[in-house]
Amino acid sequence: MKIARTLAPLAVLLLAACEQVGASDAPDAATQATLDRVAIEDMVVEYYAHLGGGDAGAFDDYFTEDAVFDVNGNVATGHVEIEAMYASIGENPTSASNGGGPFRMILSNPVIEVDGDNATARFIWTGIRNPAIDQPPVFEEQGREYDRLVKVDGEWKFAHRVVIADSGLPKGQYPNWTPRLDFSFEAE
Repeated sequence: MKIARTLAPLAVLLLAACEQVGASDAPDAATQATLDRVAIEDMVVEYYAHLGGGDAGAFDDYFTEDAVFDVNGNVATGHVEIEAMYASIGENPTSASNGGGPFRMILSNPVIEVDGDNATARFIWTGIRNPAIDQPPVFEEQGREYDRLVKVDGEWKFAHRVVIADSGLPKGQYPNWTPRLDFSFEAE
């Protein structure tokens, strides 16, 4: 009987809340911005899960058709060039993602700002290799990324990405690398 008396008021509150928020009601702007921020962070984490997988075409879904992708001064524009860039990384034996053992990226310090169907995001990334079960993980590389994103058909995509290595740069990228202490899309 005590349980029924305790649950009855809770059931009334839940029913009242359901009546106030209809299933077809769109969230207010602040709630939508928060939902978009979470969606962007999830998308970037999923994107990084493909690194080291060997399928350069797996990245197409994350970019707009005319996206610009700048990795340490190596710039690709559009799906064809971006896919070629990823294919060349997969073929490069000095790439951190090709060193043997599982390779994973840890993303930290996210700063994501949403403005309607446009957003910017900044992250610090750290590449870690796990060479063998009896060995400690190895920090392979670390750097920053700056993203300009747009919502296309309800999904967030990269319109412009700038990836800057601060350490662990693969040798094949040395010729185009110049130190960039910071980056801002507003400075373009």
